[in-house]
Amino acid sequence: MDRAKKPTAIGITSTPPQPTISLQNNIVQASLPTGESVTVNLYGATVTSWKTADGAEKLWLSDAAVLDGSKPIRGGIPVVFPVFGPPPQNHATTPLPQHGFARNSLWEFLGKSSSESSDRDNSGSDDAVKLDFGLATSNLTPEFRSKWGYEFGLVYSVTLSREGLGTSLQVQNQGKESFEFQVLLHTYFAIEDINSIRVKNLNGKTYIDKVQNASEHTESAPSIAFTSETDRVYKDLDPAVPLVISDNEKDLYSITREGLNDAVVWNPWIEKAKSMGDFSPDEGYKKMVCVEAGAVNGWQALEAGESWEGGQFIRV
Repeated sequence: MDRAKKPTAIGITSTPPQPTISLQNNIVQASLPTGESVTVNLYGATVTSWKTADGAEKLWLSDAAVLDGSKPIRGGIPVVFPVFGPPPQNHATTPLPQHGFARNSLWEFLGKSSSESSDRDNSGSDDAVKLDFGLATSNLTPEFRSKWGYEFGLVYSVTLSREGLGTSLQVQNQGKESFEFQVLLHTYFAIEDINSIRVKNLNGKTYIDKVQNASEHTESAPSIAFTSETDRVYKDLDPAVPLVISDNEKDLYSITREGLNDAVVWNPWIEKAKSMGDFSPDEGYKKMVCVEAGAVNGWQALEAGESWEGGQFIRV
């Protein structure tokens, strides 16, 4: 028998797909519902993988990369702090190893600080996820604490979105003395063939050529091609002007920066690649190029209680 007044059906709302995050064996993995993913090793807070929605890997990682925390990871995005390259003499960083201690230290996963971008897709699912990692004086090994006598804190944020990958570093002076530092995001980009790669938007810029005894030059080429070992530090760039990596005139990557006014362009080429024990295969130099956003021309000074922040955003 039909009732005269039937109750209206109660609508069932399903939760839209959300980013997934896992932490296992000191490795943090995050994926978006649309398929993009990122992997971060807590040793060095090194991003070791970044894949777009189609599953294509965008970062180069050496086949011989050491992932057990015994040495810095070759490939991905190592974090360089507080010194770039071999430390200078008679400086606070002099006792430290090349590229400092951030890439040689075990960081702490601080969690997912945000999973919502400014605009969601039509399904209501989050289309970005931000992961935070921390390193402070208390996290350092006794050896590094003895070589770096300043109280500090680092917060490294890795933001995965459908538009690209963002990495930013906040440096905090938590002590009573000022200190100086340098920062570099040593990004290894995956490419098909170095012979067809060009780096654009550096024409007219001053650079230090480390292959030519650190001599200073002005870039005269409309784009940088690679025909031999390349190791250059481009100075005083406009962070808002993207550095573009192209392949046969097709743009592959666009890198904008904040607070990082320098850029290193590096490819080891044949002999240097063979000489590095953790660089594999030897022919791997054909499949990678480093365009590294940094603040490495001189030093950043940080007074007691102050903080500094710089970062990059990479679009495909």
